[in-house]
Amino acid sequence: MLFDLSIEKVLVLAVIALVVFGPDQIPRLAAQAGRTLRELRRMAEGARADLQEGLGPEFRDFDITDLNPRTFVRKHLWEAVEGANGDEAAATPARAGVRLEPGESPPYDSEAT
Repeated sequence: MLFDLSIEKVLVLAVIALVVFGPDQIPRLAAQAGRTLRELRRMAEGARADLQEGLGPEFRDFDITDLNPRTFVRKHLWEAVEGANGDEAAATPARAGVRLEPGESPPYDSEAT
């Protein structure tokens, strides 16, 4: 999700908008915001279609979301770890942020060295 808005935050924003713009301007502004969002979505879909068309038939199965760094890392690194170990638990770092006890040795990965 792009914005993390709770109900309370939405209500506060609505009250602020009501005070700033007044009750007579709110419907017009909401309609304009809806048109703008539709236009932005249409432009994004057009850009995606143009990119896929420009890449040619060899990239027909290319997923544009793979360009997102988070998706790339998850897909190419974590799934590779999961597939190599055969279990889903290995796909997430189990001890991330956990301090070692005195005398305890850190996990060792023979493939990493």
